[in-house]
Amino acid sequence: MKQVGDRKKKYKREEGKSFVSGTRGCKGPGTSTMATVLQPNMNTLQTPGENRSVPPSPSCSPARNDCSIAPLTPSPSPRTVVRPRVTRPFSVVVAIDFGTTSSGYAFSFTQDPEAIHMMRRWEGGDPGVANQKSPTCLLLTPELRFHSFGFAARDSYHDLDPEEARHWLYFDKFKMKIHSTSDLTMETELEAVSGRRVRAIEVFVHALRFFREHALKEVKDQSSSVLEGDEVRWVITVPAVWRQPAKQFMREAAYLAGLVSPESPEQLLIALEPEAASIYCRKLRLHQVIDLSTRPMANGLDVDGSRLFDSSFRQAREQLRRARHSRTFLVESGTGELWSEMQTGDRYIVADCGGGTVDLTVHQIEQPQGTLKELYKASGGPYGAVGVDLAFEAMLCQIFGADFIESFKAKRPAAWVDLTIAFEARKRTATPGSSNALNISLPFSFIDFYKRHRGQSVETALRKSNMNIVKWSSQGMLRLTPEAMKELFQPTINNIVKHIENLMKKPEVQGVRFLFLVGGFAESPMLQQAVQATLGRSCRIIIPQDVGLTILKGAVLFGLDPTVVRVRRCPLTYGVGVLNRFVEGRHPREKLLVKEGREWCTDILDRFVAVDQSVALGEVVRRSYTPARPGQRKIIINIYCSTTDDVVYITDPGVRKCGAITLDLPDPGPGTPANQRREIRATMQFGDTEIKVTAVDVATNRSVRAAIDFLSN
Repeated sequence: MKQVGDRKKKYKREEGKSFVSGTRGCKGPGTSTMATVLQPNMNTLQTPGENRSVPPSPSCSPARNDCSIAPLTPSPSPRTVVRPRVTRPFSVVVAIDFGTTSSGYAFSFTQDPEAIHMMRRWEGGDPGVANQKSPTCLLLTPELRFHSFGFAARDSYHDLDPEEARHWLYFDKFKMKIHSTSDLTMETELEAVSGRRVRAIEVFVHALRFFREHALKEVKDQSSSVLEGDEVRWVITVPAVWRQPAKQFMREAAYLAGLVSPESPEQLLIALEPEAASIYCRKLRLHQVIDLSTRPMANGLDVDGSRLFDSSFRQAREQLRRARHSRTFLVESGTGELWSEMQTGDRYIVADCGGGTVDLTVHQIEQPQGTLKELYKASGGPYGAVGVDLAFEAMLCQIFGADFIESFKAKRPAAWVDLTIAFEARKRTATPGSSNALNISLPFSFIDFYKRHRGQSVETALRKSNMNIVKWSSQGMLRLTPEAMKELFQPTINNIVKHIENLMKKPEVQGVRFLFLVGGFAESPMLQQAVQATLGRSCRIIIPQDVGLTILKGAVLFGLDPTVVRVRRCPLTYGVGVLNRFVEGRHPREKLLVKEGREWCTDILDRFVAVDQSVALGEVVRRSYTPARPGQRKIIINIYCSTTDDVVYITDPGVRKCGAITLDLPDPGPGTPANQRREIRATMQFGDTEIKVTAVDVATNRSVRAAIDFLSN
């Protein structure tokens, strides 16, 4: 088995003995005191079922904060039985693709897993835009009650009187807040367009509850039998670059929205967006993809002069239109034709270009079983299509003044939303090499508000701004020249291309044969042309025809078989603080702790897993702990993380406390001697999309309630 974090270890464990460091102060009997001991020599990942003998711990150990860390003499680890992957049969899998700009759901019945049913058509929508999903927009009443979601929320907000709209709460693109908040908690707030604030968890709960009700109604309409709540497995997608607090936040929101009960956590899966896309791309046939590399190209055009992107996507959208009529997609039972070209060891990248983030994952398909192995930790950043929207807003601020734009957003929030929707619709039609300007309709209230606010016309402001790439149309429109559109797109696209280029330089990613572009932003010919021009010589650029639905379909397939990704890479180094025997000359004097005549070094980071380490499904990390005092009812162990694996102490730069494991200890039962030491064995799993922990009382073999919390720091 692979050693955890052994590549750059600066010290060797003294006699294999270590003790938890950094305990909490005592609060009296039965309180949350962490005074615990690590089981020695358990510094490897192991597969359940292995039998490990363990040497005894030392006869005494130090104290901190008046809470002594008690000695532990563990018995040899018993052989354990692997728990079944699915503890109950699910009749249907429902996946929710919760996106920054658009969201949707799809489902599949487990007796017919090759048919994926897409959600019903949504009412409303923008002319010329394929409404495969619903806008991620939520409208709450002034009393904070749910009013509507999606197109209905947008239309209802638009119809409100301007004065009335200031009291309603309209949220869009709110998912980005979860990505950008470094100290995310259940109390984190979101700001509505009108400026009012509300807890973020409430906004997400309203949205998930809406999808739950719609999806279950449609599933029941298509099911011949009566479905019970526990027969539905739910899958929610999140960016792969999200850290554990954000994933836990989505899970807590799903519990509160009634998707599943906290007592049945296995009923809900968190799927990583590029991973889901990769799972679906395995199934693709050649007629279901657009291969940008198969046609020679110059300046975004075919060499014969026809527009590659326009023609390809006209054809793709027509096929989409026909497919959406039935809203049922059939997937191959095996792998698709692209993968028949692949040999064992071939690698490919999936670039999920969404509204908020760009997520990159590198996979290798394992023949003949068709499972996937992650070759490099997920990477990416906030380079989604929202960046183009923000560039447009910055352009408006440059023309009309930032103070005016802020005032207009506050006083006429619904009209501001109308303006952003108008830009969104035109943004989707931007193509490289186009000679035509794009017209953006300015709401009448914008023109009127500016004249009253500034005492001059919009046209005058545009002329005085000296921004030659934006013109004024006598029909009351901003005319964005091709140069203006290029300027709006270029920073975001450059970030995406540069990030993919940097990834492809990594040793683990050398020799990539395919690059799959997925996500809503991947529909943009501007992005396609830039990626093909820069990277087309190194690998084949593939775009699924139903590019906006790729993640959603893959999430359904993941729910049907969560074991399809067999090996993942750890995004961070995780561990706990421990005490080791102090070694003069190796450990700094400020870490010295003397207790009962023995010298200890405090704050050493004991790694569970190291950053970018391969962890397979089923591999676990085991540690044993003991309560400090008889009658203690809780053990709390702080978890620390780092973006590097060369750290030695939990106080090193870049190491931060990121969570805590809580073990609730059951009553040992009658007849148990009061002074008998208890061994609690915790098993941690890092190979899934979320970190999981279970625990058992070794003496009684009874399960111990174990929870891992990343939201309470």
